[in-house]
Amino acid sequence: MSYGMAAALQAAIWQHLSNDPGLAALVGGAIHDAAPQGAVPDLYVVLGPEEARERGDATAPGAEHRVTVTVVSAGAGFLAAKQAAGAVSDALESAALVLDRGRLVSLNFLRARARRSADGQRRRIDLTFRARVDDGV
Repeated sequence: MSYGMAAALQAAIWQHLSNDPGLAALVGGAIHDAAPQGAVPDLYVVLGPEEARERGDATAPGAEHRVTVTVVSAGAGFLAAKQAAGAVSDALESAALVLDRGRLVSLNFLRARARRSADGQRRRIDLTFRARVDDGV
């Protein structure tokens, strides 16, 4: 296994989401690789945790990454968060991302979890995607 493609995968996902017009219509440029500091937007997307597992084969070293993308909303209900989460899912499902290292074999939606924050002031949807990458030529 190689974790060496993790940064390239994250950068490609961020770039793809940042350039998606459907998502931009909902969240503008509020797409982050860390939780925003200071004045937090009412609706934003943040790249979250990931897990990686060895998935190399006889042709190349590889890995399966389970990548979480989170949508956070200050809205009273889940509608805005679900619309943005749907746009994230539409943008990433089977996207043909180009990585700086290695190549993306597949990218598919795996699951989502919607919940309220502990204080009830924010809504959060965690979307998990399964990305298969290999380090072959």
